[in-house]
Amino acid sequence: MIGPQDLWVALGLMVFFFGAKKLPELSRSLGQALAQFKQGLAESNDEARASDAVTPAPKAAAAHDPSQRPDGSV
Repeated sequence: MIGPQDLWVALGLMVFFFGAKKLPELSRSLGQALAQFKQGLAESNDEARASDAVTPAPKAAAAHDPSQRPDGSV
């Protein structure tokens, strides 16, 4: 389980590797990428629902009635 100490260590490592000036840019780009991913996922789900609504259900086959014979049969 991730605790507060783990988060502080991760934040310290990020500052160490990327620098304090670069972190806001990285956070912003990560947030934008996540938002675009969620938007694309929502659009994909909407398209899938729309295609399901347009597709007609298959028709049931007519039951064979033996009392009705085609012309020319005995």
